[in-house]
Amino acid sequence: MFDRDVAELGATETLTSAAELHGLRTRAEVRLIELAQHFADLHPDPATVPGHVLLAGGERGVVYGGVGCPGVAEFAVAEFGAMIGRSAGSAAVFIGQSLALRHRLPRIWAQVKGGHGEPWKARAVATACLALSVEAAEIVDRRVAGIIDTVTPVRLDRIVKAAVQQADPDAARAAAEARAKERGVWAGRADDHGTTTLYVRAATGDVIHFKATIRQIADALAQLGDTDTLPRRKAKAIGIIADPALTNELLTVAHHLTPTTTTPQTATPAAPEAAAPASAEAEPAKAGTGAANPGPDPTDHTAHPADLPVPLADETADFAGGGEDGAMGRFVVDEPGEHDEADREPPHPSDPAYDRLFCSAGLPDPGAADDRCAETPESPPGDGPGMDDAGRREVARRLAAIKESAYSGQGRGVAGRRPARTTLYVHITDETLLAGGGVARVERFGPVFAARLEELLGHDQIVVKPVIDLNGKVGVDAYEIPRRIRERVKLTHPVEQFVFGAAETTDSLDLDHIAPFDFSATGPPRQTSTDNLTPLRRYSHRVKTHGGWRVRRLDDGALEWTTKHGFKFRVDHTGTHPLVDR
Repeated sequence: MFDRDVAELGATETLTSAAELHGLRTRAEVRLIELAQHFADLHPDPATVPGHVLLAGGERGVVYGGVGCPGVAEFAVAEFGAMIGRSAGSAAVFIGQSLALRHRLPRIWAQVKGGHGEPWKARAVATACLALSVEAAEIVDRRVAGIIDTVTPVRLDRIVKAAVQQADPDAARAAAEARAKERGVWAGRADDHGTTTLYVRAATGDVIHFKATIRQIADALAQLGDTDTLPRRKAKAIGIIADPALTNELLTVAHHLTPTTTTPQTATPAAPEAAAPASAEAEPAKAGTGAANPGPDPTDHTAHPADLPVPLADETADFAGGGEDGAMGRFVVDEPGEHDEADREPPHPSDPAYDRLFCSAGLPDPGAADDRCAETPESPPGDGPGMDDAGRREVARRLAAIKESAYSGQGRGVAGRRPARTTLYVHITDETLLAGGGVARVERFGPVFAARLEELLGHDQIVVKPVIDLNGKVGVDAYEIPRRIRERVKLTHPVEQFVFGAAETTDSLDLDHIAPFDFSATGPPRQTSTDNLTPLRRYSHRVKTHGGWRVRRLDDGALEWTTKHGFKFRVDHTGTHPLVDR
């Protein structure tokens, strides 16, 4: 099948080969599901194993596939995932789906094994039924088994959703109510132009107040001479509203700059230094708060997505229950290998599909002020011709003066109070600095063009700290990790150093001693050092400590991991590489 060069094939031979390979891939996926089921059988819940002693932080049994599925030793998923190129969290999902097919959806599983159903579709159905009882899952199984491979993915998605609602209407209603109560603020992914989308889900009243404040700030920027469009000025307002003192002072200045007979669009800008004292009538912006979600029940060993050992973001994971689509889980209609729906961004406002999506049924009414579907534009014609570089510098100068006034006591700010500080790590080469172009990497947000750094830093006070030399080894004679060492480890390893680790290194991640710390009086000095620490999620840390895995630092700085069953992997700055030797 693979003997001939693809370029030598004709149209008929190409189609025939494609069909053969599709069938081969389907059979291989069925076999992989069977192997996942068998591996789970080989690693049952440790509590069911005679003589097992549960240690603090030790391995426990977790039910990954839903009610009716057997518990699995939680560390086993990490090794299975390593062998198929997945993180532990993604492997837990796959094993859970596989067990759910066997124990909760036997008719669908029979169709797949008989060659009458796509394995990835069956696993997606298992995900959609994750929160259902065994009886409700059986209803979905009966309704979907006969059509799983005869309808399009979109139709199958709708049929599965309808079947789930029919099987357990009370749970469906509860999930819908839970979605309606979800609150929070989330930052999306940054693009290479230095733009990030912010998602806010809050009480309607708070959103109304927030939008009104955003509009006030946008109008105030126009008063200072900002001639960008209203939507662009609103986007700039996000950075200003993050500083309450600057916001208050800016709105006060704008109030005194606005003649009673002139609209904000036609008012003549004036220098902020000439502003009158702050008016007591100015009302501070109202900010909404999101309700915190309670943590998982420590006595509940049923695996919900929030409990998975590694987050599913940036994974080729096939499902994620809960979240925006509710506790019932969601049905994913991607082809195998595509990213999960949770990993995709909504259409960008510049995308023509954005307007179609925004104006379609199912999304909340954007309101008169921001209605993209309305015929009347939000801004009057001619508003916002845009600014040149000189105009931007002048507006930035005026904002800086207003901020200085806010924090010096001349305005309404508190004298001597310093504004909140944010530490921003930007990775940039000397070649990029000298050339004035190229790409820089901003931690937690990703790559941006170096030319956007001015926009990124804004009109704020900037303190440039000395470059940290990551080549130098720093250590102390204590088990506790000083901040300077923690910072160096984080900068050296931006992602956890476990096999196919997916978690970004943050202050919440564990820093594990690669060679265990020796507390004895004869223990070697400077054991807590940059070359003896590695960032690990708590789950990965527990696997290393209690799961029979071993790790050692190689001469070139990489880590060599050895799994419980003797398989070796190299983890370095380029990722995870399986090693052939056992």
